[in-house]
Amino acid sequence: MFKNSFFVLFFIFITFVSAQERMLSPEAEISVLTIGPGTLLNDAFGHSGFRVKDKTKGIDLVFNYGVYDFEAENFYLKFAQGKLDYLIGLNYYEDFLESYIAQNRTIEEQDLNLSTSEKQALFDYLLTNMKPENQRYLYDFFYDNCATKIKDVLQDVLNNTVVFHEPQNFETKTFRILIHENVKRNTWGAFGIDLALGSVIDKIAPPQDHMFLPKNIHAFFEEATIAGSDKKLVKNSRVIFKQLDTPAATNFLTSPLMIMGVLGFLIVFITYKDFKNNKRSVWLDTTLFTFTGLVGIMVVWLWFATDHSATHQNYNLLWAFLPNLFVMGQLFKEKTSPWFIKYLKFLVILLCLLTLHWSIGVQVFAIGLIPFLIALFARYVFLIRYLGWYKL
Repeated sequence: MFKNSFFVLFFIFITFVSAQERMLSPEAEISVLTIGPGTLLNDAFGHSGFRVKDKTKGIDLVFNYGVYDFEAENFYLKFAQGKLDYLIGLNYYEDFLESYIAQNRTIEEQDLNLSTSEKQALFDYLLTNMKPENQRYLYDFFYDNCATKIKDVLQDVLNNTVVFHEPQNFETKTFRILIHENVKRNTWGAFGIDLALGSVIDKIAPPQDHMFLPKNIHAFFEEATIAGSDKKLVKNSRVIFKQLDTPAATNFLTSPLMIMGVLGFLIVFITYKDFKNNKRSVWLDTTLFTFTGLVGIMVVWLWFATDHSATHQNYNLLWAFLPNLFVMGQLFKEKTSPWFIKYLKFLVILLCLLTLHWSIGVQVFAIGLIPFLIALFARYVFLIRYLGWYKL
């Protein structure tokens, strides 16, 4: 999402809020700008904003939600906890335009079919939001972001009279599928998202919830009408800048599937050597139990100790099992306690449950995990056989 200095935004706001400048002329236009995806993860979903243009008054501004306030106390902690307030931003249109052209991102514009009074009401609403006491809001990636704000603000101003119709060839999808359409599955960005977000995003999203993505704001606005009439919400649409074709980067050698594939191969290879030599690499077992336990702490924390609704019901816990940290003492014993063999069998059952959850669509997991999970399964089976031999 677009980021700027709060002080610059506030200075621009002060410049344009005099009593005379608040009043738009009859020639004023308000449009919605839709910015295409960028190359960074935080740019991958695009951006949206309102453009207010009034040649008579010399106004050409862009109001856009989703601006970071890096001056906020405990910024990174609040961001992780889902408790970080975001800001409404204000930019000169030319600066806004040049910034995204420099980033080679498509820019589309939709002129809103509003009356003079409706334009004034929307402009007043945005100016009111720019006041220091109003410009902050609690961000939510799916339900309260730069795109959903466009829809919600417009509905507030027009008294919920905007009727959204499904675009042509529209089909409902899960939130995760919508994310994967913007972030390729075999990337570290998608890997982190699939690790952190739970099964709640694997349910089919209602049509209007698809508008958490700027491109879907654009698509739904094209078909929207005003209740009780055939009046279209958008009267004109245009492409201001079309992204230039650039060679696609190929990073397969550093992708999650490749890296985890190499790690999985090493785990299986060491396990095979241990099996052939009738020995056990304790260092490998402690590393795996430590890693899965630590990831389990992160998953549990995101689920139960943050305000992120999308991190709930995360069945990555079936492999990232937090109790692994507390049973590692057994790994250093030549003959472990009988309960530990049962514990290892339980870990195997959890991996089988994970496979079931994945196959029936309860939760989709990171594709890069596949080789690691296969290797983890093989290691657990080996440990059951090796540590349980003395009971035979």
